[in-house]
Amino acid sequence: MTALSRETLVSSLLVVMLVAIPLAATMAGEPFYVTLATRIAILALAAVGLNIALGLGGLVSFGHAAFFGLGGYVAGIFATHAFNGEPLPFGFAATTSMPVIWLSAMALCGLVALPIGAISLRTSGVYFIMITLAFAQMIYYFAVSWPSYGGEDGLSIYVRNSFPGLNTAQPLPYFLLCLGVLIAGLVLFQLIKGSRFGTALEASRQNPTRLAAVGIAPFGIRLVAFVVSAMVTGLAGALFADLNRFVSPSMLSWHMSGELIVLIILGGKGRLFGPLAGAMVYVLFEYALGGITERWQFFLGLILLGVVLFARGGLLGLLAGKAHHG
Repeated sequence: MTALSRETLVSSLLVVMLVAIPLAATMAGEPFYVTLATRIAILALAAVGLNIALGLGGLVSFGHAAFFGLGGYVAGIFATHAFNGEPLPFGFAATTSMPVIWLSAMALCGLVALPIGAISLRTSGVYFIMITLAFAQMIYYFAVSWPSYGGEDGLSIYVRNSFPGLNTAQPLPYFLLCLGVLIAGLVLFQLIKGSRFGTALEASRQNPTRLAAVGIAPFGIRLVAFVVSAMVTGLAGALFADLNRFVSPSMLSWHMSGELIVLIILGGKGRLFGPLAGAMVYVLFEYALGGITERWQFFLGLILLGVVLFARGGLLGLLAGKAHHG
């Protein structure tokens, strides 16, 4: 069996597990495990967003928590105003319709990512990391000092936002909805990776000077990738807020950015199903060891160290027996 077919097999098994566990849990009357699978799907989607910038473009953004949190706050603010029967700021009507909330979250994250990317991408390396982190921290402290929407205590969501034809208050339909959005995110990633734009993006990571020499500006390519990446991560944030029925500044924290980077490195940077593999390992470790010790991240750190030292293609690359060529 070739490495490519082994990776396809492993990826297929991951998807089957992600679908089978919630279905079995629903039949067994254990909704907690459905929620756990939903959390995996949402975190995987957030990491898919970052994987566009990091995996394809080599942009190590420590500020993607800003977009994850902004998406969450959009969902929370819409739901709060709809629950209270109040219009949104600037007189817009509040709604609990998920498609409207998702589009709003993605639009806001795209608009915020545009100036952040335009400034950050004029630097590289550690300077890029620190500038994206600085912008994320600015948004974090803005949320902490915004008492209208809970400040540092966060914002509770008293209604589950709605999707046409689905009872989103039930765990399984909401999981299937999140799974559908994750699949759409994975399709988008694969389309970008296989396109001429994706080829130019990977070239901007490997040799920006040569890319510029053939008449393609690396800055524009990277900026578009950064904005699209932010929009996908923002969509995941809106789903995450609806899952927890709560949004707080912790979604904007630099720890969240670190978690997303860990998911990608664990699963395999630049790989289609790398974010899903990383999210599965992360959430299962959190669940299995979190009840035993508060220091469960120590053991996750050991695995991460092993992946960085001995499996540069991530766990997916290790299982497939193929080193990542990026």
